[in-house]
Amino acid sequence: MGKSYARIEPRLREFIEDQKVFFVATAPLAGDGHVNLSPKGRAGTLRVLDEMTVAYLDFGGSHAETIAHLRENGRITLMWCAFDGPPTIVRVHGRGEPVFRDDPRFAELVAGFGEADGPGVRAVVVVRAELISDTCGFAVPFMDYRTERTLHEDYFGRKSDEEFREYTSKKPTNVASIDGLPAVPLPLPPR
Repeated sequence: MGKSYARIEPRLREFIEDQKVFFVATAPLAGDGHVNLSPKGRAGTLRVLDEMTVAYLDFGGSHAETIAHLRENGRITLMWCAFDGPPTIVRVHGRGEPVFRDDPRFAELVAGFGEADGPGVRAVVVVRAELISDTCGFAVPFMDYRTERTLHEDYFGRKSDEEFREYTSKKPTNVASIDGLPAVPLPLPPR
């Protein structure tokens, strides 16, 4: 039976921090807009900042749907599910904000991620919880974790920050979402 929580309790925090992957869902306000659902991973790129706030590193790549939706309306849901151990699903529904490189808060937020701060970081997404819930994960299959994929980090690790910024500005899907909403403000400031 599902339950709602007023805060990210220590047990929920431990569960969140133990998961190898989480999912982020956002949507535009337009009824005919596209809902976005993205998997996120890379060890150490998500932090529970306090009992109401989580943050994760947003890396450059193919699209910027989450950033576009957050800039338009701020609505976001993060979900973690157990692929091993007790069957559990945790969701944090809330308001998210992309904190970009030129924001005075960026440096301090990124520093908290330590070595996980790697090449290709565009922003830090900060999510303030409005509803926290868990449900059973009885239908979620058991799956074994093998290792991290390093392709993204390796690819962007070969680029200087200037080359990464150039890459970002050449990708139309960084400038605007698939629905035409403004996404990453360009030019991307240097780090």
